[in-house]
Amino acid sequence: MPSKLHKLKANAEARSPIVKAMAHPTRLLIMEILMNGERCVNDLTEMAGCDVTTLSKHLAVMKRSGLLACEKRGLQVFYQIACPCFVEFFRCIDLISKTHDTKLRCAC
Repeated sequence: MPSKLHKLKANAEARSPIVKAMAHPTRLLIMEILMNGERCVNDLTEMAGCDVTTLSKHLAVMKRSGLLACEKRGLQVFYQIACPCFVEFFRCIDLISKTHDTKLRCAC
């Protein structure tokens, strides 16, 4: 049993930085925006309603954690969600947050 517990703890440690990287309203907003497709930094700055410096810090945290992928095209940098299954993950969160039903089973 100790090796199974060790594996569970290792999984929790590995997941923690990713969950922490999402755990900010602006970062969740960025994820929400990017669920509709890639965006350049200028678009994200305008849509998120923050300055470029603040947005860049948020994007750096998200990129370091593996949430986002980016591609430079000319002078612009475009960001997208690195793992498309996050869309389903957010649907599950929305379902739980709307119903608060502990017996609820997600369809995904």
